[in-house]
Amino acid sequence: MSLCLSFPVTGNPAEVLELVERPLQEPQGHEVRVRMRYAPINPADLNYIEGNYGRTATLPAIPGHEGCGEVEVVGPDVVSLKPGDVVMPLLGGGCWAQHVTAAEHHFAKLPGGIDRVQASMLRINPVTAWHLLTKHVELREGDWVIQNSANSGVGRALIQLAKQGKLKTLNLVRRAELIPELLALGADMVVLDNDEGLQTAKDALKGKDVQLAANGVGGDSAIRLMDLLSPEGMMVTYGAMSRRSLKVPNKFLIFKNLRLHGLWITKWFEKAGSAELREALEPLSQMVSEGLLTTATDEVIPMADHRRAIQRAMEGGRNGKVILDLA
Repeated sequence: MSLCLSFPVTGNPAEVLELVERPLQEPQGHEVRVRMRYAPINPADLNYIEGNYGRTATLPAIPGHEGCGEVEVVGPDVVSLKPGDVVMPLLGGGCWAQHVTAAEHHFAKLPGGIDRVQASMLRINPVTAWHLLTKHVELREGDWVIQNSANSGVGRALIQLAKQGKLKTLNLVRRAELIPELLALGADMVVLDNDEGLQTAKDALKGKDVQLAANGVGGDSAIRLMDLLSPEGMMVTYGAMSRRSLKVPNKFLIFKNLRLHGLWITKWFEKAGSAELREALEPLSQMVSEGLLTTATDEVIPMADHRRAIQRAMEGGRNGKVILDLA
């Protein structure tokens, strides 16, 4: 038997999640069974349980958009994986479980020595940051990229990837105490996400061409990003942490001809071919393995203590991701 976290109805995650026992599945054909080790609690996971996500759960459902584990058993026709391989599920759900069984192409093999906790957080935030920097605007060494929510998982990954790619980042945050931390991570400039910070950023970017903005907040914060973009620049919205609608002043469309795009990395994973997945995951997993790309963690909590884990994940002022230990 195997344990998983499941919810029979949508609602408050701390109330509707249940620890459930289920029988183990024996892999057939090209299937593999993976013993999951760790899985982070992301805002998307909480929204999914609440019923406020971009896709509706078929109940009862097992949440968990990402995680990491080792191959335990393989089916007779499996060719790409073997027992003991470290893997990351690409399913986009069902990771809050001790075991996951699926076809071999639904798992990405990772370097054997990779840190399992860091690997469990690879699929969403680092890949989102990679997509933002590579798939929307042609950027060259020394170009500036601006973003809000710079202390989020995506924001921190973007800072590290930009530094590796010799790009410069200007970052907006809500709390002053985050500024030294992000500068130490590799940010070129960090300002508060308010009118005073906007003016400071304008003065610093004066005369510089800024063609890409990453928006994870929405509301007034997104307007500040649009104000900082150069004419013909692009703002890509990947999140809405403020839960406020995106409002676009007419002047930014008429006089600056800004381009507005959206990014839902889950949908990209569903459409991406194997070559695209390798293009993203191979260098990212190698960077994680070498310690060049890290995601901040707040606390690792056993899945049996899931209510405390959920409550901690929903609190503000955390130091990083809350991780479920699936042992």
